[in-house]
Amino acid sequence: MTTSPLANPTATREMLEAFGLATKHRLGQNFLIDNHVIEHIMALAELDGTERVLEVGPGIGTLTLALLQEAARVTSIEMDAELEPVLSAHAMDHSNFRFIMGDALTVPPAAVAEALDGEPELLVANLPYNVAATIILQFFQTMPTLRRAVVMVQKEVADRIAAVPGTKAFGAYTAKLGLYGEVAGRFEVPPRCFMPAPHVDSAVVRIDRLAGGSVCELLADGADRARIARVIEAAFAQRRKTIRNSMSATGFDKAQLDEAFAACGIAPTARAESLQVEDFIRLAAALSHAAGDAAC
Repeated sequence: MTTSPLANPTATREMLEAFGLATKHRLGQNFLIDNHVIEHIMALAELDGTERVLEVGPGIGTLTLALLQEAARVTSIEMDAELEPVLSAHAMDHSNFRFIMGDALTVPPAAVAEALDGEPELLVANLPYNVAATIILQFFQTMPTLRRAVVMVQKEVADRIAAVPGTKAFGAYTAKLGLYGEVAGRFEVPPRCFMPAPHVDSAVVRIDRLAGGSVCELLADGADRARIARVIEAAFAQRRKTIRNSMSATGFDKAQLDEAFAACGIAPTARAESLQVEDFIRLAAALSHAAGDAAC
């Protein structure tokens, strides 16, 4: 099993002290210090040595050093300038590693591809928790070659990612992510696996890009994912209301809604969380058709 030389308290402390970060590091990173977690992440990633891997939030490189043992190339995006000397040292030691200093949400995909010498295939990362959900969805949207993500996130975010219809955790984010990928693995990570220990529980989740199934079939006809996302957002805008009331409150025409609901076999009195991702795709198509009829 692949491990990291930094995934223990002593090595982490020594690395921080060597670069003068032990006392002045200010962004509140929680450094992973458990190699069992590293091993489990690497097992979920299923690298075979040919992949171009993108990492976000490498910190001092704990997960990075494990990835470099198995991936063809690794590029990490880090926004904390104080960590640049650490990453530079890793780059000098590993010819298959490059890094980009900046905000992962604003770094152009073309810059990532240039650093990786090709389009990214996997995202493997201990993500910054405050932007983790946004990063995952944005990367699947803007990097079509990304076929898998294995990411550590806050447990509540993992719950949203893995939620199924009919549950409280299933929301607009879950449905929008479901247009691109599906959960293929998950495990919990307790606070004791980090230094310092965070005040939240964590989880690693694997998301595979859709490669078949009913969602893919419905999207194969050139469905506009952006339009579907707007329908999803409207449906969940007032999730305590019926889907008809929630969507009409956000500007959808009630007559067109009723026509679309009837065409899709969706009860207008249903709540958004009871619908499948496929239902939202059909509803968006029916609404587009209804709007077209109204314009004629």
